[in-house]
Amino acid sequence: MIAPEEYELLVSGAVTRAVAENRGRDPLEVALDARVPHARIVATQVKYLQRAARKLPSYAAAQCILPPLAFEQASSERCAEHKNIAGDAVLDLTCGLGVDALALSRRFGRVVTLERDAVLARIAQENFRRLGVANVEVVCAPAEEYLARTQERFDWVYADPDRRSATGRKLVRLEDCSPSVPALLPAIRRVAGRLCLKNSPLFDVGEALRLFPQSRVEVVSLEGECKEVLVYDDGNGPAVTATALGNPDREFTACPGASVPLPETFDPQRYAWLTVPDAALQKARLARLQLAGKADIWSDNGFGFSVRKPEEVLGKVFAIEAVEPYDPRRLRRELSGRGATILKRDFPLSADEIMRRTQLRPGDDVRLAFTKIDGRFWTVRLK
Repeated sequence: MIAPEEYELLVSGAVTRAVAENRGRDPLEVALDARVPHARIVATQVKYLQRAARKLPSYAAAQCILPPLAFEQASSERCAEHKNIAGDAVLDLTCGLGVDALALSRRFGRVVTLERDAVLARIAQENFRRLGVANVEVVCAPAEEYLARTQERFDWVYADPDRRSATGRKLVRLEDCSPSVPALLPAIRRVAGRLCLKNSPLFDVGEALRLFPQSRVEVVSLEGECKEVLVYDDGNGPAVTATALGNPDREFTACPGASVPLPETFDPQRYAWLTVPDAALQKARLARLQLAGKADIWSDNGFGFSVRKPEEVLGKVFAIEAVEPYDPRRLRRELSGRGATILKRDFPLSADEIMRRTQLRPGDDVRLAFTKIDGRFWTVRLK
């Protein structure tokens, strides 16, 4: 984390000008340039501002201060903007870099955001100034302390708990994260009737519904990668939604426990199209429901197969050239040395191991999908 004296340098005119003058350069060159004042600090900011152009474009445009650890832990602006809550006032228990608070400021008249680290709180406040945001109040206090003393009421409480232990180990259980939302629930209920909780993509949807049985649980992916599991504990559930952020955004919602019968026996010769369900569908265990009537799929972790090209599916669709039993020796004889794009679902080998056994290399000469259906392993050659 940034020390107080480093913060004072970051907001100084000399460093601010040096960062602006060097943003187009290689950060390593900047770090080694004796003409640049406080070159190491400037180079770090140049590096993370370049990375922010995609992840945090508003922060990049405003030349905000970006501490490395806080940047890595922050939501992307695209995901932060998606959270579907609004009202007059919201309490954000976990400010960090303030990306979620920035998104909330566009949906609420007033945002109170808490940050326990004094320097990070000052950085967030400075960044909101640079961003021109006037309706966010940064309070330097732990969530536990603030909730114990406040007499205010809010429309929503928002929380994105820290999922790293003091030693850096990833935490999955909500009770182990900081702050512990389950432990704070009575205090949260006292200040607001509704809670929006962001969890890591590792968080189990079933566990979310166990802890918050009347909630709406949403799994969100961005560019095909599962990013977060959101819990909207507002009494309007239970429901589970898979959302794929893209162009356009797509979503699918179902009631927990809904099911469809398994397809009949797999007939590899009849299929012309393969669907790769989006990561959000896979995580939400909704792939079979979403593809019902559009494609045959034997597992929420598997591929969908169809005779006709399916429409309005959450995922990618590929034309099939052939479906055949998995035979690494045959693939090695026919394709050894060629570049391949490997897709796999419900298959026991890693993509690297498949490459090794077939003597393929990464590339785009051919596209192959590997899966297991009805106890047999299959290779799908894609056009």
